[in-house]
Amino acid sequence: MGRKKQNSDEIGRGERLRSMPSSSFSFFPFFSFLHLLLVSLPLSLAQAGDNWPQFRGPTGDGHSDAVGLPLRWSETENVKWKTPIHGRGWSSPVIWDDQIWMTTATDDGHEQYVVCVDRDSGEILHDVHLFHNDTLQITNPLNSFASPTPVVEAGRVYVHFGVYGTACLDTQSGRVLWQRRDIYCDHFRGPGSSPILLDDLLIFHMDGIDVQFVIALDKKMGKTVWRTNRSTDFGTRDGDFRKAYTTPFVIQAGGRRQLISVAAVEAMSYDPATGKELWKVRHDGFSEAARPLFAFGMVFMNTGSGSEQLWAVRPDGTGDVTASHVVWKFHKSVCRRSSPILVDDLIYMVSDDGIATCVEAKTGKLVWRQRLGGQYSASPLAAGGRIYLFSHEGPATVIAPGRKYERVVVNRLDDGFMASPAVSGRALFLRTKTDLYRIEK
Repeated sequence: MGRKKQNSDEIGRGERLRSMPSSSFSFFPFFSFLHLLLVSLPLSLAQAGDNWPQFRGPTGDGHSDAVGLPLRWSETENVKWKTPIHGRGWSSPVIWDDQIWMTTATDDGHEQYVVCVDRDSGEILHDVHLFHNDTLQITNPLNSFASPTPVVEAGRVYVHFGVYGTACLDTQSGRVLWQRRDIYCDHFRGPGSSPILLDDLLIFHMDGIDVQFVIALDKKMGKTVWRTNRSTDFGTRDGDFRKAYTTPFVIQAGGRRQLISVAAVEAMSYDPATGKELWKVRHDGFSEAARPLFAFGMVFMNTGSGSEQLWAVRPDGTGDVTASHVVWKFHKSVCRRSSPILVDDLIYMVSDDGIATCVEAKTGKLVWRQRLGGQYSASPLAAGGRIYLFSHEGPATVIAPGRKYERVVVNRLDDGFMASPAVSGRALFLRTKTDLYRIEK
């Protein structure tokens, strides 16, 4: 397969940014309104289309409105193409028009890349070497040096490697438009938080063992617009209890737009335009990776290690709302690495050690629990009346949503899943530890 290779020495000036699906720059006011409408509507009404622009898709919650997705697949069934992706990276694929973007790195982390694959043929269009790292931070074996998922829009893709660098590329040429390598924290176990686009801002978390903050960059030039340090009193100098890996989520609630940001020990809501803290809730967990959800007037958030609970919080308060706005707490087999998913009025999740659980979204009451086996980091996908669950070891379990556990089928690919799935048209795009697949009838 042909490759275009560029080097990050080709630095120009650039553009762009936003947290949910977006289009060309001139239509931003409309799409900002559309996004806020989508996150306020029942999930069944949110439309996905052919683009999958960010971690967990157009609405950021793992839902796709696609119909006709394949129910069964294997190495020999329903594989339209399979493309090897060099190196090691757990970032999920993102899709805009006929391009699929993801990041990767060498096993030792010294070299980091962004790769673009043609959606129709599986051909590698761009394979851009972005960053060389002389020194590296400690990284957990479960992590990689390319775990944060990119975010893409018309003409621009934004890639993020945590402390190692952030860059914007032109999607047509693969040329680097701007880059930042001066945003620092000690991730200790490796970076994992993905960036989002909102209006003209690229926003991401930097929750290390030393410093913890949220930062917004101007998408056009990569300059800092605002940076807000966490206000948390951690009560300890142990860095392990200060770090987190979550991706923020934007909602419209309490008469205002809010950036929901789950961190170690506390979760916060910020004004996404200014970074001003609006409210916070103390949960005392750490190392969270799950992205929050919003429905029925509540934010659903995972509290991470040490606490390992799923909380429902009303987002209409001010200041510390721990004593007043927590609606319910659930603490049995709660996921830490993968994110939960909400279908109708039920929340589904898979714990790190492979226990699937269903709870009522409005009450937090257990509906059912089922052991699947294996390990899970990839977040679930809901599409076509099915929920897709992807394990480290390779099996992918498809279940029917409902108040009784119903396994539909178990599929398998040769290598397991760390990245979450993407959808475009009638196809699943699945990144295993070694390859990218187009799965289609």
